[in-house]
Amino acid sequence: MKPWYNQNDCEHLAAYHAYYPVPAAAMLWCNVPPDEMQEELNRISPHAHIRGVFTHPYIPCFQVRCKIIHDAIVSGALQASRENGKVTDDHIAPERRHVSREHLKAWIAKEHPSDKPSFLFDAIERSTHTAINADSVRALQVDLDAARAALEKTRAAAQEANQELNAMRGERDSLRAMVERAAAPGGRAETTYLNIIGGLLGLMLGTTPGGQKGSAYDSQAAIISALLAHHGGKPGIADSTLEQKFADANRSIKAT
Repeated sequence: MKPWYNQNDCEHLAAYHAYYPVPAAAMLWCNVPPDEMQEELNRISPHAHIRGVFTHPYIPCFQVRCKIIHDAIVSGALQASRENGKVTDDHIAPERRHVSREHLKAWIAKEHPSDKPSFLFDAIERSTHTAINADSVRALQVDLDAARAALEKTRAAAQEANQELNAMRGERDSLRAMVERAAAPGGRAETTYLNIIGGLLGLMLGTTPGGQKGSAYDSQAAIISALLAHHGGKPGIADSTLEQKFADANRSIKAT
């Protein structure tokens, strides 16, 4: 006997030409193993009101899938045959309807792409959505390239805007420094102001040539209290600030 006589490695190819009664197709769609299918079919019961539809006591999805397959045949979405396997457009009694493996696979892939049974689809086919094909990949690539281009454009615009913002901050800081320099008195003006304050303090706390007091205030503390009472809260009118300025004024008037 020749070595290849008993080989039976084409069983999976023969399955491509198989066709199933609707209950068998529904049972396999429920992922019942082919070698256990007949045992489970022996448990089914006819539906009380719908011809060709059966129920199973332990497989709830069986009845639903029976009905879905019949609906697809009636609507023309799924081609069917009688027991001889010859596809026909003629009316077929629900009890005699058969579907080929090829037509069933194509219909499930189109109408139920997320529910692919293992007896029709291999592992790769079950993990790949039918909507993913060369055209969809090319379309996605075009969208991806456009999104990348838009992102690069946005990044360039953001970088330009950031540079402009930094330039504006630099101008702001420069203007602030100019204002602060303009507002602050120079060294000569500062000395002038201190001398005026020191001179006024001397007059107020001193006596006239005739021996009369220069003012009603006996001390710098009294003058500070009066200033706070009449002008407290205004810039520079604070206890510690006045004490410091009066001390600076006294030193300045004595040094000039």
